[in-house]
Amino acid sequence: MMAMVLALGAAMAWGFADFKGGIASRQRAVLAVLVVSQAAGAVFMLALAAGFAGNISTTAVVAGIAGGVLGAGSIAAFYAALAGGSMGVVAPITATNAVLPVIVGFAAGERPHPLQLAGLGVTAIGVVLAAREPGGGGHNHRRSVMLALVAAVLLGATLVMYHRGAESSMLWTITVGRLTSFAVLLGAAAVLRPSLRMGARAAGGLAMVGILDVGANALFAASATMGYLSVAGVLASLYPVVTVALARTRLHEHVSAPQQAGVALSLSGLALIGAG
Repeated sequence: MMAMVLALGAAMAWGFADFKGGIASRQRAVLAVLVVSQAAGAVFMLALAAGFAGNISTTAVVAGIAGGVLGAGSIAAFYAALAGGSMGVVAPITATNAVLPVIVGFAAGERPHPLQLAGLGVTAIGVVLAAREPGGGGHNHRRSVMLALVAAVLLGATLVMYHRGAESSMLWTITVGRLTSFAVLLGAAAVLRPSLRMGARAAGGLAMVGILDVGANALFAASATMGYLSVAGVLASLYPVVTVALARTRLHEHVSAPQQAGVALSLSGLALIGAG
């Protein structure tokens, strides 16, 4: 049960971070948004790991570096997709990242209860419906879809790496990963030189995005270590439901009938997973 709670906590954190980060990426350069938010996440995790993580292992370093490089590409593609497309189109596509942890988990011998398998399928369908935007499109639609697919594949691989490293040291794996992704994005910023000038309020908002994002990574890694990687991957992919809810309450976006059905399906899937 605790593994499920942690995975759902990751979904909540990712959903809020993606909503705030998506808005910010439409107001300023995507790379500027990433550098500031990733810097905050790196500082947060470094302080946390230094105080509570204990000794660092080779496994944590290797998995963290691999996850950090993959994660940098994933979040860059995701925010670029959000900058040019709709949250309701981009979010469900990126949420398919859960497929890769499920495949890896099954390949590693994980065998969830039949009710949990049914719940995984229902939840996955619910995620797609809940975040689907009716008639989504526009001249940047195809590019956003492609970027979202790239983000999904890279994020799935990132989560698998963090899961592997978390078996040795969860905090150090996530910390090394965030330091690596920050270094990659900072290097890109040094070459492309986007404007990093922003007010204290904007910088504070991006810092919150970075802390929530890296916190979600840690919650996911802990969940996957305590329970099944396949289950954690699908539950954490519920974050589009959170993003859609925030868009509805904060931006007063319309929630369509398919989206409402998706929320109901997602909750039903959670019930099945819990019953298993």
